[in-house]
Amino acid sequence: MNNTLSQLTQWTHIVADTGSLGEIIQFKPEEATTNPTLILKAFQESCEPIEEAYEFAKQQSAQSPTLQTVWMACSVIVGEKILEQIPGRLSIEVDARLSFDTEATINNALTLIQLFKNKGINPKRLLIKIAATWEGIRAAEILEKQGIACNVTLIFNPIQALACAQAGVTLISPFVGRIYDWYKAKNLLEEQLEDPGVASVKTIFATLKSQGYKTEIMGASFRTIKQILALAGCDRLTISPKLLEELSKSETSITQQLFLSEKTSPAPIISESEFRWQLNADPMATEKLAEGIRLFAKDSETLEQLIADYLSRKAFPLGG
Repeated sequence: MNNTLSQLTQWTHIVADTGSLGEIIQFKPEEATTNPTLILKAFQESCEPIEEAYEFAKQQSAQSPTLQTVWMACSVIVGEKILEQIPGRLSIEVDARLSFDTEATINNALTLIQLFKNKGINPKRLLIKIAATWEGIRAAEILEKQGIACNVTLIFNPIQALACAQAGVTLISPFVGRIYDWYKAKNLLEEQLEDPGVASVKTIFATLKSQGYKTEIMGASFRTIKQILALAGCDRLTISPKLLEELSKSETSITQQLFLSEKTSPAPIISESEFRWQLNADPMATEKLAEGIRLFAKDSETLEQLIADYLSRKAFPLGG
C-alpha cells in the first residue's frame, strides 16, 4: 500500500510550508510557500545567505543598500534556492506592515517581482502573498490584471474568500489550525459539529466551486493529520515538514472528502462596507486576521534586526 502522503496526492497538490532548503529537498513537494516567520527561522539556522543578499542588493543601486532592500533581497535569495528544488510555484510574502495600504502593497510586490527577474527567474513561478484585508484584496486585484499571480492569505471567513474570487485572485489560503486554536481557547469546541477550521475550508470550497470561480483553494495552518485528511480533494494543501513526515510514515488508507458540487448563480459583488461588516461580525476572523498580521510584522522586524546586527558585525555599510 502507498503511504498516506502518496494517497493524498491523488486528489490534492501538496505544498511545503517551510523556508528551509533541507526540508524542501527531503520532501520534494510540487510547490512551496514562505512567510516572514519561516524565513526568519531559516536565517536563525544559518546567516550565510545574508552576505549573498547584501551583495545582490548592492548590485541593484549605486548607493549602499538600505536595510529594507537587504531584507527583500533575503527573501529573493531564499526563494531562488527553493525554486531550484521544486517544479512549481513559490509563494513569497509582501511586507505585512503594508496590509492596510493598497498602493504600498502593489509597489512592494512589483519590487519583489523585479528582483526575482534580475535573478533570471520567470515571474510565472511566483505567487505574491498578501493578507486578506480589504486593501490587500484590492492590491491583489490590480496585480492580477497586470499578470502577477497572487496568494491571498490569512483567510478566516468565507466573505474574505468570496471577495478574493470576485477580484480574480489566483489562489487563496484559508487557515484551519488557527481557527481551531481560537475555538479551543474559548472552550467552544464541544459546541461544534466538526472541527471549525475544517468546516470553514469546506464551506469556502463548496461556495467558490459551485459558483464557478477559478480561484484555487489551498488549506493551510494544520495542527493534526486528521485535519489534513478531512480536506482530501481540496485543490492544494500547504503542510509543515513535521506533518509531512507523519503522513509519509503512515499507511492509513484514505478516501477523497471534497467534491465539486452543482453549479449555482454567482453571488452579488461584495461592497467594501459589506465586507467590513461581515468580518466585524465574526470575532474569530477579526481577531485571527489582526493577530496574523501582527505576528508576521513582528517577525519581519526581528528579521531586520538580525540582518542589521549581522551586517554591523561584518562592517557592511547600510544606506539611509
